Amino acid sequence: MSTKIVHPHVVSDSALLGGEPVIRGTRTSVRAIVELWRMGVLPEEIPVHLPHITLAQVFDALGYYAENQAEINHYIQINRVPDDLTHPSVRTSASQTAKYRNYKGAI
Repeated sequence: MSTKIVHPHVVSDSALLGGEPVIRGTRTSVRAIVELWRMGVLPEEIPVHLPHITLAQVFDALGYYAENQAEINHYIQINRVPDDLTHPSVRTSASQTAKYRNYKGAI
């Protein structure tokens, strides 16, 4: 007997974001949750930034990412905004966030 892992909060629908995995009942992509998490936002804080989703949905999205990293990383890459198209203050903020994450990881 085999067991299939199911992600009850994550769906893919070709009518939503071209089939990119999203949180069921929303247009919030798994990619958006993963990118917040990768920027250092704790999973428990993500619903503060995205109040229409629950903590259970956040953890399910991160679980989906853990099992489908190549797929979600592909969506992150194709949706990346080139540095020359971002406002300088955003680039500076992102740079500071990256430095903080590297410092935090060294502790």
